[in-house]
Order: sequence, then C-alpha cells, then structure tokens
Amino acid sequence: MGLLVRAMTADDCDAVAAVRIGGWRWAYAGLMPQAYLDAMSVEEDAADQRTRLNGGTGSRVVNVVAERAGAVVGWGCLGPCRDPDVPDGAGELYALYVRPEHVSTGVGRALARTLVERAVVDGFSSLVLWVLKENDRARRFYEKAGFTPDGAEEPFDAGGASVPEVRYTRSLTRAG
Repeated sequence: MGLLVRAMTADDCDAVAAVRIGGWRWAYAGLMPQAYLDAMSVEEDAADQRTRLNGGTGSRVVNVVAERAGAVVGWGCLGPCRDPDVPDGAGELYALYVRPEHVSTGVGRALARTLVERAVVDGFSSLVLWVLKENDRARRFYEKAGFTPDGAEEPFDAGGASVPEVRYTRSLTRAG
C-alpha cells in the first residue's frame, strides 16, 4: 500500500502518542525496566504532543507522520540540537518511531529521508541523534541512513535505572 509522509497536525496527536508509546514498549523491552515502560500513558503523551505542537517548542521544530491507508503508522520530529558541545548550526533528530507491525516496511526509511531533507532545507549543517547503546536494531538503522557514532555517551534515567545512550551524527549538504 502507498505511504504518505506529511506534516503532523493537531488531529494526529492521539495517533502519534500511540505510535510513540507502542514504539517505546516494543523497541525498549528488555533494555529498560518494564515498570517504566508500563507506566507510560498514551493519554498523557497525547496531551504533551498537543502542547508541543501548539507552539511550546519553537518554530524550527518539525513533526511529520507516515500514513498508510489513512492510519498513522510512524512519526518523527527534529529541531535545533540541544547539546552544548555540538557546533552551532546542528539539528537534532529528537524522535523516530514506527508501529511495530510496520517495522522493516520502509516507513522508518521514508520518515528519516523526509526529516534529513527538511533539515537541509531548514539550513542545519549536521544532524545528531541519541540512541540506546544496546538498541542494536536502531543503531543499524541509523548507520544505514548515514549516521555514525561520534563517541559521546550519556546515561538516560528510566525510572531510576541508568540506561546508556550514544550519540550519532550526520553531516548535511544541499545534495543530501
């Protein structure tokens, strides 16, 4: 079936929250404490999505969804890099999630390609992202998309458990 990647709207917030929470629970099972994943709320996340989408995060934040047969099956978000040790002009891929049943169907690749293209158009010189160190599937995905680890590592607090993340980066040019 055809895939449409488009700008996220307020009407997508519930579906995006379901994609995000479902993606966390699937991708991070065994990598984070299960109690932390179980405590996540689609309703609370949808409310947070609405707040962010309604201007709480700034004008340079881009949210896109992937849609198949009218249903949101993936979501991605980027904006200015939040890391103080990264050169000015860098963007950050804040999130990229796909419904588990749509993994390895091209949804993630389409979202990544769209977000990289948008980062170039928005004038970012590079794009960074953080990924769980033990998330081999995601690390392979990002490496295939042209990202490489830059040596930075930091802990992510998952309900009192420290889970290490590593940073990846990709230079951007007008040619993509």
